[in-house]
Amino acid sequence: MRLACLELPETHANLKIGRVATLGGMSDDREQVLATARRAREAAVVLRQLTRNQKDAALRAMADVLDARAGEIVVANRADVERAEASGTTPALIDRLTLTAPRIAAIAQALRDVAGLPDPVGEVLRGYTLPNGLQIRQVRVPLGVVGMIYEARPNVTVDAAGLCLKSGNAALLRGSSSASASNAALAGVMRDALAGVGVPADAIQLVPGETHESVKHLMTARGLVDVLIPRGGDSLIRSVVDNSTVPVIETGVGNCHVYIDKDADIDKAVRILLNSKSQRVSVCNAAETVLVHKDIADAFLPAALAALKEAGVTIHGDDRFALHATSSGIDFTEATDDDWAAEYYSLDIAAGIVDDIDAALAHIRRWSSGHTEAIVTDSQSAAQHFIAGVDSAAVMVNASTRFTDGGEFGFGAEIGISTQKLHARGPMGLPELTTTTFIVTGDGHTRA
Repeated sequence: MRLACLELPETHANLKIGRVATLGGMSDDREQVLATARRAREAAVVLRQLTRNQKDAALRAMADVLDARAGEIVVANRADVERAEASGTTPALIDRLTLTAPRIAAIAQALRDVAGLPDPVGEVLRGYTLPNGLQIRQVRVPLGVVGMIYEARPNVTVDAAGLCLKSGNAALLRGSSSASASNAALAGVMRDALAGVGVPADAIQLVPGETHESVKHLMTARGLVDVLIPRGGDSLIRSVVDNSTVPVIETGVGNCHVYIDKDADIDKAVRILLNSKSQRVSVCNAAETVLVHKDIADAFLPAALAALKEAGVTIHGDDRFALHATSSGIDFTEATDDDWAAEYYSLDIAAGIVDDIDAALAHIRRWSSGHTEAIVTDSQSAAQHFIAGVDSAAVMVNASTRFTDGGEFGFGAEIGISTQKLHARGPMGLPELTTTTFIVTGDGHTRA
């Protein structure tokens, strides 16, 4: 199961309206949000004591009820889709919003997949006995109450709820208006499933409210909410990071770079660049900039530009790139600072020719969002130099940037990709939804 990087980010304004039918028509004032958080904290006390078998049974029950009630979910989703179509939403966004019976079946199966993953809670990270006989263990425990603020993609509601439950956390979910009916239906179904197996339904709640004020109240519910995870475009993430008093795990945008070294295999480099850019453009691990060593440019660019042209890519290039692009016939515009900083979410790529690997590294350090950088080279020394010179969550050597993903890394699940450095960095799986407790066992020990 994957919470893949959110595609084609919406404006932060879309989070300003979010009807929550499953919570009984609550007002969006601060007390109602805090009351929801209090119920989540009570549920979290129960969740942290559940066995793996109990959590897995709850996940499978949620999956079964999603399958059984797919029809009503599709009806609710249709209301969101029709509203989006009437407002002129792009086809790509509508496709992301749409739930069909097969898609619901896939979401349900993802919950079953999570049930099959190892339980991180209780894992001993280190344990030892001191000379005085005290036994010390550092073990994984749930974070507690996890708030998710995210833009429209209704499967995120299920994915986040499932990952939080498996890791023993209560989930407070705040989606955007464009998926409000879908989110309400999905949350209601999952809550019913939990109640049916004796797990508190308040382990999964949508945050009440119809304006952005409810988001602000969630962001300032320090002491009730343990951590917030924003998922979406840069404006949403920045707003949460700047305004939240609750600790935030910052999932970052992806201005990812591919550097073609002078010692690269040309066929390999073309394949990696094409896959990084065009395999799926609307995700955060797609490449947005390519940098080419000047010594390989004449040999590499004819094949690379032909492949990119066939894929429909537009080049936003520097002066040194212009001549190559013009001779290839590919769509070309002059690159600006906005291009070097851009996360396009489209078939566009910024492109430059650099004098050497250090020039490439300098460019990346200036413009990177700290997500993923790739080098294509047959030189081990160049690869090591590149690895040492970048400061990003993931570094690819002779591999596509598209591999920065919890599922591709073998985690089995991912709730986001963190570009910060505290607690979690890179794809966040179940272990990253835990913290640790030190358990110290003695036999009447006292300190002198």
